[in-house]
Amino acid sequence: MERRRSFPDVLAGGMFVLLGGAFVVGSLGYELGTPLRMGPGAFPLLVGVLVAALGLGIVVKGLVAGEMIVFGRIPWRAIGVITLALVFFGFTVRGLGFVPASAVTALLTTLADSRVRPLMAVAVAAGLTLASTLIFVVGLQLRLPLWGPWLGF
Repeated sequence: MERRRSFPDVLAGGMFVLLGGAFVVGSLGYELGTPLRMGPGAFPLLVGVLVAALGLGIVVKGLVAGEMIVFGRIPWRAIGVITLALVFFGFTVRGLGFVPASAVTALLTTLADSRVRPLMAVAVAAGLTLASTLIFVVGLQLRLPLWGPWLGF
């Protein structure tokens, strides 16, 4: 009987173990408190332990009962365009303002797929911009200028 190992499962589980471990280590800098009066470090400690335990389970599953996975073609265009869009948003949100930066970012990420037509991309970008403005600026009341100084408003 041949045992297959799933490298993606082992890699993903290892990432979860590292992330959970980072939360555990970070939480130790805060007061943990008691079970009845938990301190600020208790919740990140519990979340970190749970994430690390789930990651360990994924690693074991990948080592014991893995499956052969064949990866398809890597979508380099989508990876590049989405990375560019996120970097664009980070560098321009204060200068352009939330609405234009969100609109361009949404338009770029929509155009990452070559099958999307330009009119559909503009419609999706407009909807995402409206939704993100309502959620983050109106609902959560983040202090972001809607229109930035680069536009002269």
